Amino acid sequence: MAERTLLPLADRHGRVATDLRVSLTDRCNLRCTYCMPAEGLPWLPKDEILSNDELLRLIRIGVERLGITTVRLTGGEPLLRPDLEDLVAGIAALEPRPGIALTSNGIGLARRAEGLAAAGLNRVNISLDTLQPEVFRQLSRRNRLGDVLAGVAAARLVGLDPVKINTVLMRGVNHTEAADLVAWAMKEGVQLRFIEQMPLDAQHGWDRSEMVTAAEAMELVAERFELAEDAEVAAARGSAPAELFRVVGTPHQVGFIAAVTRPFCGNCDRVRLTADGQIRNCLFARTESDLRAALRSGAEDAEIAERWRIAVLGKLPGHGIDDPSFLQPDRPMSAIGG
Repeated sequence: MAERTLLPLADRHGRVATDLRVSLTDRCNLRCTYCMPAEGLPWLPKDEILSNDELLRLIRIGVERLGITTVRLTGGEPLLRPDLEDLVAGIAALEPRPGIALTSNGIGLARRAEGLAAAGLNRVNISLDTLQPEVFRQLSRRNRLGDVLAGVAAARLVGLDPVKINTVLMRGVNHTEAADLVAWAMKEGVQLRFIEQMPLDAQHGWDRSEMVTAAEAMELVAERFELAEDAEVAAARGSAPAELFRVVGTPHQVGFIAAVTRPFCGNCDRVRLTADGQIRNCLFARTESDLRAALRSGAEDAEIAERWRIAVLGKLPGHGIDDPSFLQPDRPMSAIGG
């Protein structure tokens, strides 16, 4: 690789983005009530979605020229990309090699985990909000709990460690399962993380008063398990979104991501690339920077890198959910990527 000047993705608030979240599609095979309506959404036209070659070029520019060290592949549901293994292999071949992670609902992972691990995937986060088939059907509008659980087992079997489980608790729906989910995670050897529900639903129906906070989730878990925060773990948190607590008497950890009530924007090291080639500095950003147009108009790598760097320079200091002027982004989570 020819020697190049590395220009980190720094903003005006002292943060440097090294973690790239790449949405591979806005489509999903679930219809979770807190994400999209039962009938789905108007999907992006196929010709607007970046190809594997285009994705790899942008990721390569990010790694080689802008200091990206971790690439997380998200959706929609990234397993809906039939060429996912090829993309993972291409990312794994980059120098320097970034860490490669996947965020998925787990459907289809059972049959693809081995191939993804062989291609170079390092870690996986799987969304799972309930262990009750009927509640799963109510939440996701699909009867696929068994497929998700099979995906969790397959991920563990092929060594995609640590397998992290992302859980959103909803009042009156699944909040009473908090301790049961912890017990299951301990038995399965996976790390459970409770995430506060965020205003990213397509219906714009989020109500903060109905949200189960991280503090409430901790109280629900504490009804059965004693939690302790180890000082060395807390000190090493860095930019990680989850506060980790150990279940006393065991090595098992439970995470709490308080994105709304205790935002961690000051340590954010993430930047997002949508499936249609737009750079977003935050899940809640209301502006985007177009890299697809430059990519498809024949721009050189250096020009694309500079556009990307300028886009990140304008990153706001925080997501502003508590600001009276806050407006939910036009794109829902399924079109942004987690």
